[in-house]
Amino acid sequence: MTKNIATIVKELIASTVTELGYILWDVEFVREGAANILRVTIDTENGICIEDCEKVHRAIDPLLDETDPIQQAYNLEVSSPGLGRSIKNAEQAEYCIGQPVGAKLYAPDEAGRRALNGTLKSYRDGNLTIETADGDAVVELKKVAKLWVCDDE
Repeated sequence: MTKNIATIVKELIASTVTELGYILWDVEFVREGAANILRVTIDTENGICIEDCEKVHRAIDPLLDETDPIQQAYNLEVSSPGLGRSIKNAEQAEYCIGQPVGAKLYAPDEAGRRALNGTLKSYRDGNLTIETADGDAVVELKKVAKLWVCDDE
């Protein structure tokens, strides 16, 4: 099985980003209009400013130039995940425990809900526990179409 560009780049830059003191939140390689965008998203517990993005950009750009994992032309963007950050995997879910989240499910849960809002209480063995106004809702991460951090509940 061949790896996609985002996975290759993530493996290539992860240690550099970590050594600089940042969390590598996500790597995406997307087409937007006529441009290919390599979007690297970083975070810290204290948030991210433009200087942080510039620092990471300067550190990873030579790595990407040297190893040349992307054959076509692209623009490199380094940014913060922001308040509406998507939660896509177990590591991100664990990082966001205690934060207000929204979730859209692929199919209704046992209570007939297709969407949940509340506080991410825990993540264990592939299951999210979200504390909602109606009590705790437990849902498998793989059954969540979209999960994101909200600015409030």
